[in-house]
Amino acid sequence: MLSVLGRGARLCDGVNRREFLRVGGLSLFGGMTLPRLLHATERAAPNRNPANRRGRAKAVILFNLLGGPSHMDMFDLKPNAPSEVRGEFRPISTSVPGTQICEHLPNIARLMHKACLIRSITHSYNSHDPLPIMTGWTGGNAALQAQPSDPPDIGAICQYLGMGPRDLPGAVCLPCYPGWGENSYKRGGPYGGYLGSQYDPTFGLCNPRFAREPRTNHYDPVMPIGEPYLPGLDQLPDMTVNRFDGRQTLVQQVDRAFEQTRRSPALDRLGRIQQRAFAMLTSSRTRDAFDLSKESARMRDRYGRNLYGSSLLIARRLVEAGVPFVSVHQEIFRHYGHAYDMHENNFGMLKDHNLPLLDQLYPALIEDLESRGMLDDTLVIVMGEMGRTPRINAKAGRDHWPQCGFSLLTGGGVRAGHVYGATDRQAAYPTSFPVSPANLVATFYHLLGIDPHLMVPDRLGRPIPIAHGGDPVQGVLA
Repeated sequence: MLSVLGRGARLCDGVNRREFLRVGGLSLFGGMTLPRLLHATERAAPNRNPANRRGRAKAVILFNLLGGPSHMDMFDLKPNAPSEVRGEFRPISTSVPGTQICEHLPNIARLMHKACLIRSITHSYNSHDPLPIMTGWTGGNAALQAQPSDPPDIGAICQYLGMGPRDLPGAVCLPCYPGWGENSYKRGGPYGGYLGSQYDPTFGLCNPRFAREPRTNHYDPVMPIGEPYLPGLDQLPDMTVNRFDGRQTLVQQVDRAFEQTRRSPALDRLGRIQQRAFAMLTSSRTRDAFDLSKESARMRDRYGRNLYGSSLLIARRLVEAGVPFVSVHQEIFRHYGHAYDMHENNFGMLKDHNLPLLDQLYPALIEDLESRGMLDDTLVIVMGEMGRTPRINAKAGRDHWPQCGFSLLTGGGVRAGHVYGATDRQAAYPTSFPVSPANLVATFYHLLGIDPHLMVPDRLGRPIPIAHGGDPVQGVLA
């Protein structure tokens, strides 16, 4: 609930205290109630002090290929398999001798010497929720939306530990929460879960445009155009602004109100927690990170002037500012495309949309981070929640297959130019070094310098390990 301070609501010290504290309780970052977050951080035990952590990665950018990317058509082709398995694409050589990937990923192929490819991700959680890859947990009900009893994701743990600058959120989710484009169905994954909604990330908002209507609903993807943005006053409930001058920009309105409050003696009498909440709210750095007008036209074109290119460019700007965890999700928007959920037209969806998009976005992000000296301490993760069936169905599609999938890791302390794990002749099951979501997420925590066996309390106060018993995969570490 937000009430921005207007000109009329004042006490003798210049500020209506109740109005100010309502600002302090604002879920400006999409559910992260600031005072609760800050009180929880303040109560953190000394052994959870992020200043004591040691890790190669300062930040993580996760690009979630929502829907289940077809591993055997992208990073684990089987050219000698029967035609009903191998599909339509040919493998090409990469910058790593002996490693081949799909012919429609030539730009990624030339950068494979910088990446670590895991071909043996495996689990049994048959759902499009990114819950397993963001928490390591596979015990939930795949038929349910995000639940308060779900475990916290990596971003929530970053916030729980107080990681990142004090005036920025610890986690951001772009371009919106997963499932927003599907009638606001909240897919499990990027939430505080049983730690509480105060550890939810900053959720971006978006209003995508589409150049055309799909020829066939869902399986003829159309590129979403637009940029994610932060919630404004008009997106927040119970807003009162005492009719600020409508000709002023929203930023000017908010800045004026905050500046009036900053000069008030009431601020001096607030506790340290409330003062820190106010500092987070009044910081311009989060808003600056979302301001793509500060990027050159060349850089905008390099990422692509679409919703996902804009989201990943903002992700780079956020980690550059100090945000430790940013997730970008290739969302499904109504009938305009099923992202990577390719039950029909698998090869057309990949060739005409998904693979060219990924082949532009990944190199743009990796080369941008490297040119800024950020790749060594930024872990970039590209993966989906599952793979696809080895056998092609009657509609030229592939169905759900969590038994086998991939993860492409770059920077942040991973072993570059390495392929970890192998699969059988049909890419159906791992034949060596299977990696569970718990072990994968434990690896991410390890690279961030967070003990994956750290315990946090569930809703009943029971201590639960943040990686759910997983251990770091030593074979992918540099």
